[in-house]
Amino acid sequence: MLHENNTIGEVKDEVLYQVAKAAFEGNLHKIEATLPYEILPGTKPKFRCCVHKEREIVRERIMLAKNINPADGEPCHNTVKILPSACENCPITRFSVTDNCQKCMGKKCMQACRFGAITMARDKAYINPEKCKECGQCFDACPYNAIVDIMRPCRRACPVDAIQADEDGRVWIDDEKCIRCGSCISKCPFGAISDSSRMIEVIDYLKGDRPVYALVAPAAEGQFGMDITMESIRKGAKKMGFKDMVDVAIGADFVSDSEAKEWAEAHEAGKKMTTSCCPAFVHLIRRHFPELSDHISTTVSPMAATARLVKAMHPGAVCIFIGPCIAKKSEAGQDQDKEGENADLVLTFEEFQAMLRAKNIKLEPVTLEEPQNGSIHAKGYSNSGGVTKAVKQAYIEHGGQSGLNVRQCNGAAECRKALMLLKAGKLPEDFIEGMACEGGCVAGPGNIQEERAFKRERDKQLKRADDRLVTDTVSEYGKYEFSMHRHNHTEA
Repeated sequence: MLHENNTIGEVKDEVLYQVAKAAFEGNLHKIEATLPYEILPGTKPKFRCCVHKEREIVRERIMLAKNINPADGEPCHNTVKILPSACENCPITRFSVTDNCQKCMGKKCMQACRFGAITMARDKAYINPEKCKECGQCFDACPYNAIVDIMRPCRRACPVDAIQADEDGRVWIDDEKCIRCGSCISKCPFGAISDSSRMIEVIDYLKGDRPVYALVAPAAEGQFGMDITMESIRKGAKKMGFKDMVDVAIGADFVSDSEAKEWAEAHEAGKKMTTSCCPAFVHLIRRHFPELSDHISTTVSPMAATARLVKAMHPGAVCIFIGPCIAKKSEAGQDQDKEGENADLVLTFEEFQAMLRAKNIKLEPVTLEEPQNGSIHAKGYSNSGGVTKAVKQAYIEHGGQSGLNVRQCNGAAECRKALMLLKAGKLPEDFIEGMACEGGCVAGPGNIQEERAFKRERDKQLKRADDRLVTDTVSEYGKYEFSMHRHNHTEA
């Protein structure tokens, strides 16, 4: 049952938990009809205008949890979707004049406007929304700060202008522009944007005959509470039905090793390159800077590298990536020129936690010293700048000098600036590390808590790491053969 002070995250978590529970128990057929009434009983609304709207929002969240688009009832293509009933038709007139306007003689706002959208009314200036082009010149020019910018939070958060509004004021996502970063999800104050889930398919795999492996992102360390380590997650995953858990730091070491070689060749040839670990960054290049696609590293992501290793070790295995990234959901299943060369499906930490709760599994601190998987350099992939440090480390291990010049882009806005410089031929650096989320994967939209809330625990766990080299991991698994390069450029 939901309460008046439930947050958007708590509502989402409850729906994910109930759907996961029904999937494990085989009761999915009736959940859309019964669950909205179970968690919102009675006739009084808890957080919206009426209980009927609240139940419809819950029903649409159930559909997304089943990977169904609430707008048309079809399977989701883009992982980022609008909940039609949750969108509150926010005001779309971006700039307006407040009572702070003094009707000054300078009329700087009128002089700044190139479209004739501003006139002087009896009491204050007026902006005609029909003429306004939302350039912001009047906002910058007003000496009294009397003009306010009330751009929708979701549109402000989107780094690629993929969110548009229809004639009724409700938003829709331009799939051709969207890079699947998920920035809009956490910024909408009504929870009207969310990510679709493949959780039910994962549960079906767990109930099937094939061995299923959990590939857990390095960002998990510290994410699930005090002293909940990778070994804690391994034990919880095995209780749930996974054959085993594999730390994606192993794949990150393989990526560092491969990318170091690729960067060395590019540096010698005078070619500038970008990283390919962040799928939202790769989407940004392919969709908004397609002429730069040849600059993307051909090395696969740590998720794909780990999946290829696991499938080389265990033919027929199903690989489920678990991490904080929404865009990874669109990356899974790509590069399948040969069957199964990437993770099969992706769960966010939110979805994994819902599944743990559905099976009544509690992650416990592991008192014994667990075996470390991957180097400390690989574990740093989760932080902005971590990829650069790891690749430079591998470069040095292979005998290179530490002279690689890399621009580390923290967030999509910085990524766009760097790519514009590269496009113009004015990028001073040799390589670009692109992270769509500010702070890196540890700030991803699929986390169960904000980075600052678990940073101390994460730092504590990382201090326990030994000093193994990147190449030590590669040598340990060197007998298994698999490609470290992308075979195609398919996108979802």
